[in-house]
Amino acid sequence: MNSPEMTDARDARETTRELDDARAKYRGKIIPKPALRVMDAETARLAASRLASRALKAGDSAPDFILPDAQGNPVRLYSLLREGHVVVVFYRGGWCPYCNLHLRGFQRRLARIRELGGQVVAISPQLPDNSLSTQEKNALAFPVLSDVGNKIARKFGVVFKLSKGLLDLYRTFGHALEDANGASGKGELPVPGTFLINPKGTIRLAHVDVDYTRRLDPDDVIAALKKVNGVEAGRMNDETGK
Repeated sequence: MNSPEMTDARDARETTRELDDARAKYRGKIIPKPALRVMDAETARLAASRLASRALKAGDSAPDFILPDAQGNPVRLYSLLREGHVVVVFYRGGWCPYCNLHLRGFQRRLARIRELGGQVVAISPQLPDNSLSTQEKNALAFPVLSDVGNKIARKFGVVFKLSKGLLDLYRTFGHALEDANGASGKGELPVPGTFLINPKGTIRLAHVDVDYTRRLDPDDVIAALKKVNGVEAGRMNDETGK
């Protein structure tokens, strides 16, 4: 039987490799160049806005929230934190192939994250029925929450308003945000963000990138959980004199 360490080594950064392959495929073979110019201009605008630097960071306190899961059940962050660390993953929606790859990456590594005392929740502005579709399509065994109107994403500092050009482009691709997110979320999205939060509500690891094709690899979360567990074990040994 493989040890957790052997599994970690074998699967190291698999999600990042998948995202890199998807980027090469979509940008090189699928998305027309005029559409890429619109999308790249939006990414450049977001980078210039310094949105990522204004989002919550390691050391900040995470805001508590209660959001419905895909079945309509309320999920509260600070209730989950009583059981250990929580990984909060903000994603754009199930219509985004990069989001689906990222979420599947967390599902693939979910057992290891749980072994290390962590849980995962995913949050998007999608309506609950669309969150359910995302959960079922990707066979996700962790909560997929609906943040209609981006109220919680705004508290984490990851929301941006889309340009008309990008909104129109998404409609031509069949991704009208008013259909996915409802009227209150038709013009905004979260940039991809991943936050590891400790049981005291403090963010231990934060990754926010205005380039939606780039995400924090689940293995980086696992490495952070290992480090946290090692520190906590050392403190316990100090306290017991071992």
